[in-house]
Order: sequence, then structure tokens, then C-alpha cells
Amino acid sequence: MLPIPGKACGACSFCCKVLEIVEFEKPAGVLCENCLKSGGCGIYESRPDVCRDYECLWKGDRGLGAPLRPDRVGVILMEDPDSDEYRAVCDPAKPLAWRHPLVFQHLVAMARSGRIVVAKAGLKSWRIRASGETGPCI
Repeated sequence: MLPIPGKACGACSFCCKVLEIVEFEKPAGVLCENCLKSGGCGIYESRPDVCRDYECLWKGDRGLGAPLRPDRVGVILMEDPDSDEYRAVCDPAKPLAWRHPLVFQHLVAMARSGRIVVAKAGLKSWRIRASGETGPCI
């Protein structure tokens, strides 16, 4: 797929902190040891397939504007292929980042479209309903 103009990672390496990377034994919420302080990956050319294959939803969706870039709102938006959930994954240090007005509005819109929408931060998760009501996932 061709890159979308204005959708480069740039200084954002939020995924390198927020996501768990089993291959590196890196837990969610801890910055990957290969992440450079200026942003980007120190082993980019030899990074493992899990990193090579990952692209956050913001980069590939023209409908998600610059204000929703993960490092700006503290949330990575992603689709879970195994459960069909639409997820907002937050840094465990800021578990309620999904309540950012731009993010929350987007999540409610996704729920209204019929999607199962879940916000996650570490081991905590919340369900967002089409009405805008939220509650913990059990």
C-alpha cells in the first residue's frame, strides 16, 4: 500500500512504548530498548517481523486526521483481527487517555456504526457503547 501524505510516523514511537512485544519480552507501557530518544527504531533495518508488519490505524486511515496521531492523544487505534473489536490502546501510565474528546467522539461513532469498541490500558479495559455509555469489560 502506498503511504498517505502527511501520515509518516515522524517523531511518534508511541507503539514502541504502549504495545507488548513478546519477541523482545517487552511489556506494555515500557519503551522498547531499541527505540531512539529522538524517535524511531535503532534496529529499523533488522527489526523483527512483528514490528515490520505492524502499522497503526492512524497511518493507514485517511479519515483519522493529524490531531489523532497516537503520540498527540495518548491512544493507538487498532482493529483486532481475532475478535473484530475496534480498540483504543492507551499507555498504562495514562489509562484514561481514551476519554480525550477527539478520541471518545471517534470511539462512540465507531460503536454507532455497529462495531464492538473497547478501550484498553494494561490489564484494564472498558466497553464504549453507541449511546456514549461506558463500563468496565468483564
